[in-house]
Amino acid sequence: MGFSRYVEVGRVVFINHGPDAGKIATVIDIVDQNKCLVDGPEEITGVKRQVISYKKVSLTDLKVTIQRNARAKTLKAAWAESDTLAKWEGSSWAKKLEAKKKRSSLSDFDRFKVMVAKKQKSRIIAQKIKELKA
Repeated sequence: MGFSRYVEVGRVVFINHGPDAGKIATVIDIVDQNKCLVDGPEEITGVKRQVISYKKVSLTDLKVTIQRNARAKTLKAAWAESDTLAKWEGSSWAKKLEAKKKRSSLSDFDRFKVMVAKKQKSRIIAQKIKELKA
């Protein structure tokens, strides 16, 4: 099958480590085989232009059509044109991260309510299956 995600100019990446962890950015230029230059754009994602190691990022399926070393204004226009932020928020990866964030912010009582709701749901499903078998 082969690889489908390559480190290339315009590739959208998810930052895993560092002060910008949990944010997405765009590869602007490739420095060497260990680092690349990324930019948010800052107005949209909050990531400033910086050199970052490949070990700290994960490649996404999203790609923006830009030239090498594009200015912030050009990058912002390309993001708006391809509607990249909406595509990211609609992806299963972003939805999973949002759900994880929501679960981690629950209080003890909220976790208890979720447990009770799961029990009620499984009880209803079991009753319906029992009725269908009879």
